[in-house]
Amino acid sequence: MAGFKQPDFIERQEAAAKARKVALEIFRAKAADPALAERLTVRTARAAERSAIKTTHEIERAEKNAREAERAQQAERDAAIEAQRAKAESAERERALQAKQKAARDARYTARNSRSKRR
Repeated sequence: MAGFKQPDFIERQEAAAKARKVALEIFRAKAADPALAERLTVRTARAAERSAIKTTHEIERAEKNAREAERAQQAERDAAIEAQRAKAESAERERALQAKQKAARDARYTARNSRSKRR
């Protein structure tokens, strides 16, 4: 049985150069393939479409957020107006109650004074 011959440095260099040359030839053959160019064109077009769709969705999302923010602000303004109206109504009811109580108090006072003058 013959022993395993270890390749020397020069043989290893030549084998590596040959492998690089074969890999370069394969790459050049693939690069020259018209189907590859077509696939790259299709891929670029799809990427552009995805980018446009993504941009459109971002714009729609921003518009939706702006509408929601406007609705929230309008709801806050409506709530503030309603609170002011309720406060005004409450104050009016309080004034009416006080006026009614004053009228009842004055009526009692007048009745008490007329009773004391009759005696």
